Amino acid sequence: MKQIMGVINLVNEPDDLEELTYNRTIASVPFGGRYRLIDFALSNMVNSGLEDVAVFVHKKYRSLMDHLGSGQEWDLDRKRGGLFVLPPSIDEMRELMKGDLYNFYSHRDYFYRSNKPYVLISRSHIVCNIDYCEVLESHVSSGADITMVYKEISDEENSKFRRIETDENGRVTVMEEHTGRSRSNKVSMEMYLMSTSLLLDMIDTCLAQGYDYFVRDGIMKNLGKLKVHGHPFKGHLGIINTIQSYYANSMKLLDPRISKNLFFENGLIYTKVKDEPPAKYLDNANVTNSMIANGCIIEGHVENSILFRGVKVRKGAYVKNSIVLQNCVIDIGAHIEKAILDKDVFIQNGNVLQGDARAPFIAAKKKVI
Repeated sequence: MKQIMGVINLVNEPDDLEELTYNRTIASVPFGGRYRLIDFALSNMVNSGLEDVAVFVHKKYRSLMDHLGSGQEWDLDRKRGGLFVLPPSIDEMRELMKGDLYNFYSHRDYFYRSNKPYVLISRSHIVCNIDYCEVLESHVSSGADITMVYKEISDEENSKFRRIETDENGRVTVMEEHTGRSRSNKVSMEMYLMSTSLLLDMIDTCLAQGYDYFVRDGIMKNLGKLKVHGHPFKGHLGIINTIQSYYANSMKLLDPRISKNLFFENGLIYTKVKDEPPAKYLDNANVTNSMIANGCIIEGHVENSILFRGVKVRKGAYVKNSIVLQNCVIDIGAHIEKAILDKDVFIQNGNVLQGDARAPFIAAKKKVI
């Protein structure tokens, strides 16, 4: 796997997470009690043996820079190679509207200076635990120009994604956007393995023709010319780019089979380390089927919920089917159900907040209710 360089592409990433991404990129959205969404993409690459990973950031990436730091938690703080965070090269605001190939072109030195023959391009809103060694084996054995990872899913997903169709040999014959007419249950996981030389040629060719989107212009418009092979993925998949999919995929973590598959199989998921004491349960605490992170203090009732680090649920408070982010306080007698509270939210004494599974109540960061 040392012959592959990784790219986590955050440019033009689909994002409909409302209050959760008002001030942060989707890659740094908290998930699963202590993680950020980008932790899954980074950990998958590191666990598969990749030594060079570049994160192509775009907008609102201050909190992401703080989270990634030097890349130490992912063993990417190296003298040579390791983690590269590459900001957009823009002179004017209109440059932000350009596609991701323009950003690739702006940082083409990253590709030219590397001696890796392959490049793996991924997104940050795909939550899974995947072994890319299998993808490389599939890519080499099929003789494909590009290998695309996909998963067969039901129509119950609340996300936005591209659908694909494959022939009997696994070659991708059709690829459509979320709004397309295809009813195929094969969903692109936005992971593409290809040779570095092909990517560089694609960048130059597309930009010369006035096209600047990697998937839409570079792959979808050239399915007839390129041999694009589909590699099926069998593990758990969460595509998180709408508030409904964020809530649904978070609640799925309360199933031990899913959390075991996601956090432990094919390697651990790593995140930024914080030194905090264990959760503290006081005399009146009543907690059932919930994920409680370090630093929480529980005096009230918590059921089917996910509490991030440092949350306080005071005496008589009730939290059910909810996601409570870091350092929130649920005061005495307050009741929240089917809600998502961003960081540092304070729910005052006796207040009642209730949402719906398809439209959970959302409180923005630092809000007092």
